[in-house]
Formats: sequence, structure tokens, C-alpha cells
Amino acid sequence: MPEAYDFDLIAIGSGPAGQRAAIQAAKLGKRAAVIERQRVVGGVSVQTGTIPSKTFREAIWALGGAHGGRPAPAGARPTAEQLLARVGEVVAREIDVITDQLQRNEVAVIRGAGEFRDPHTILVRAEAGSQSVSAATILIAVGTRAMTPPGAVLDGEVAITSDDIVHLKRLPHAMTVVGGGVIGMEYASMFAALGIEVTVVERRDRVLDFVDREIVDELIHQMRNCRVTFRLGEAVERFDIAPGPPRRGVVCLESGKRIVSELVLFSAGRIGATDALNLAAAGLSADARGRISVDEHFRTRVPHIYAAGDVIGYPSLAATSSEQGRLAACHAFGRDAGPMPAHFPVGIYAIPEISMVGATEEELTAAKVPYETGVARYREIARGQILGDDTGLFKMLFHREDRRLLGVHAIGTGATELIHIGQAVLALGGGLDYFLHTVFNYPTLAECYKVAALDAANKLASGE
Repeated sequence: MPEAYDFDLIAIGSGPAGQRAAIQAAKLGKRAAVIERQRVVGGVSVQTGTIPSKTFREAIWALGGAHGGRPAPAGARPTAEQLLARVGEVVAREIDVITDQLQRNEVAVIRGAGEFRDPHTILVRAEAGSQSVSAATILIAVGTRAMTPPGAVLDGEVAITSDDIVHLKRLPHAMTVVGGGVIGMEYASMFAALGIEVTVVERRDRVLDFVDREIVDELIHQMRNCRVTFRLGEAVERFDIAPGPPRRGVVCLESGKRIVSELVLFSAGRIGATDALNLAAAGLSADARGRISVDEHFRTRVPHIYAAGDVIGYPSLAATSSEQGRLAACHAFGRDAGPMPAHFPVGIYAIPEISMVGATEEELTAAKVPYETGVARYREIARGQILGDDTGLFKMLFHREDRRLLGVHAIGTGATELIHIGQAVLALGGGLDYFLHTVFNYPTLAECYKVAALDAANKLASGE
């Protein structure tokens, strides 16, 4: 690399994509740096997204805020201070881990907000002053921010986005969640498990439309058992904050319905945090949602500038973002690391949690792929009884002709851990016979694979 540049690679953003790309570059013997506008490293994933939200969920369980999937009695409910104290502890430890990893790999951390001056130069503005740094390769990994609905004024107390959860002062008695995507459904189920009256408003006719319908139906059923009300096919016409006291949010729907609650969480999607990057100076542009287009190597239309993570859109997962950053760095420095894996797991940390890998029944039906299902229910599994989870559902999809595994879907305790066995078999091209001939530890949730495989085998045999 030309010594005229300060670094071989600069990652703008220290979230999963940026930190992984910088560390990979350093391990290849390159001079690497990350630019981070916040006072700590880790990006949205650590500060307001993945780590806080998942820790918030676990804190609800640990502090007695959820009882076997049923809402906690009011007297047993933890406070916002107790829940967020646990979140703060985990976030602090994760920041220490990331900081240590960057230091051990001699990755420079440059504090401040970065913007392009030209395709190789970044101007970094900080409180102490500004500086320009240059690199032969630049990775844009700035992530996203919560999108504010048009016309709505969010005060961070009554009307919030998911980014504001970590600053809650108290738990509400009633809450409205606008948006039935992953984040909305995760927080709706968490607050419902605390005994809070929750209403979910979603303009589409179903929530989580990329998830297997049977799994979504089970989630909605369990959330309704926790007194969650769903307003599907409903759009928000207007939002106001009633002065009180106490101050309350008033959500007016186009249908004429009016929902009043102490807290309104707007979860209407996220937008790429690219507006302050001065992309034009680098010869780049973003779409209407702030996202940057890339090729299969995560390279933008400017060959030495890459982008990875949530800023490029789907699938917008911390795990995939990390891998995208690694692969981008490998490609930039001529190391063949192969393509992004075709099958990656999706985890939704609602209560109960959901995970999936591979095709859904709806996708296979639309593609006219002949398949058979194998189902196991936690109430049939000894480990499910031990855990007190008798509502969990596990399903595998197999090709009817060659018996290949096509998809795995789970809802219940440990679903996001359980899914990886199926992921491995799917990636290796395995199928029904593997599960029929394999012995799993007993009692474990992995026994679901054996039970579901036997179910599928019986169906196939009866249909021959």
C-alpha cells in the first residue's frame, strides 16, 4: 500500500462490521483504524441495539419479571432502574472486551465524526479539534438510527424509539407499540411479560411477514395470553401528547380508534446514518433510507470503498454484519475468504424467542417445492418439562423426494441456540436420515430434532 496514506484501512464506525474489518486487516499485517463518533466503541449494537435489548430481556427473567411466559404480578415486577442497571453492567463489560480486542490487534481508534473530503480522505471532527486521515481502503460501517415517523414529535419520555429504552426512568402501566417488525415485537413481548398492558399497531395484516406463518401465529397466541392487543391493518393518522398530569400519548388511527397510554414506542424501521458523511465527495450516494449499494464483495461503485452492516440493508443482523466486515477486508487485501454463507440463522428475542434458518413453508409453496414437515412440541420433550416450557414448537421441512433438509423453525426457550444444529446440517447438504440415525443428549432440547425427524419420516412413509 502506498505510504502516502495514513492507514491501509479505515472503518467509519466501530460496530460489528467496522471492528471486525479493522481487526481482520490488522491480522493481515495492515495498518488499520476505526473512526467512532461516540465516546465508546461498539456502535449501535452495544449502545442502544443488540446488547441492551437482549440484556433487558434476560434481566426481566432474572429479576422475576416473567413467570413461565405469563405476565408478572404487579408486586413482583422489577423497576426500570433495576432492569437498566443490569443492562449497564453488561454494556460496560462488552465495551471493555471490544476495546481490548482493538488494542491487542493495534487498531487505532480515532474519536470524532467522520466525513469524506475526497475518496481517500476523511475529515474527523471532535471536541478537541479536527484532523484529516487517509487510507488506501475505506469501509463505511456507520449503521443505522431509528426512524422518526413524519409529523410526530418524540420527547424521549412519553414518545420514544427503541434507542431511548436505555434511558427509561420508570415502567408504564400501559404502552403502545407502533410497528410490528422485529424490534417492535421484541419490546412488546418484553413489556407484556412485566404485566404492562400493551397494544401493537401494525399497518400490514400480519407481523413478522418473513417468518414462518405457523411460528408467528404461535407467538401472537402467547402474547395475547399476556394481554397484548393487536391492531393489524391499522395505520396511524395522528399522534399527540396530552399534557396531563400525567402526560400521556394519544395515538389516533385512520379507522377512528384512539389509543391512550403512558408510553408510545415508535418502531417504524431504521435509516442508514449516512447523511453526515458527505458521500458526494467520495463519488457515492445513498438511497431514500440512507442505505448504500454494494456488490457481492461489499464493494461500492468506488472500487476501494466498501460498506457493510446495517447501512447496506438486509439482513441487518449483528452476526451477519460482523461477517460482512471480515469478508470485505479479506477481499480488499486479496485474500480469498469465499462468499457470504447462503444459510444464516435469524434470531428474534421476543418472549418466547424465535429462530429460523432456511426456507419457510410459504416460500416452498410459492416455489412449488414438494416438502413434508416434522414437528416436535416442547411438552413432549423431557427438557421442555424440566424448563417449565410446555408451549414451545419446533419444526423441520424436508424435500419429499430426496429428503434434504430445507428449513428449521423454532419458538420457545433456547430457540436461538437450538437452531444451529439445523444450520450445520443444512449447510452440509444433509437431510432426514442424519437426524434419524443420530443420538442426541438426553434430556436436552436437541431431542426435538429426533422427534421431529421421526414425525416427518412417518408422514413420508404413510404417503408413499
